Amino acid sequence: MREHLGFLKASSVVVKIAAWIFLFFGVLSGTGIFMGLAPGEPRWRGLIIIGSFFFLFCFLYLIAKIAELLIKIINEIKKD
Repeated sequence: MREHLGFLKASSVVVKIAAWIFLFFGVLSGTGIFMGLAPGEPRWRGLIIIGSFFFLFCFLYLIAKIAELLIKIINEIKKD
């Protein structure tokens, strides 16, 4: 597992960046629909989009945090 530390660190950062991008685009598109900028779309769909993208953000961020925790555990085992 120690040979994969670099991959875990890099993937954790990439997944966090992806999570923030998903949240940004979700809030942006959901707010646009909620404000009525998309003709023909009901306003309640904006709230559903924001909620969906927020769930995706939490899921990806949790995965990144688990990877960081795994890195800390491996480093603690490495010290012994």
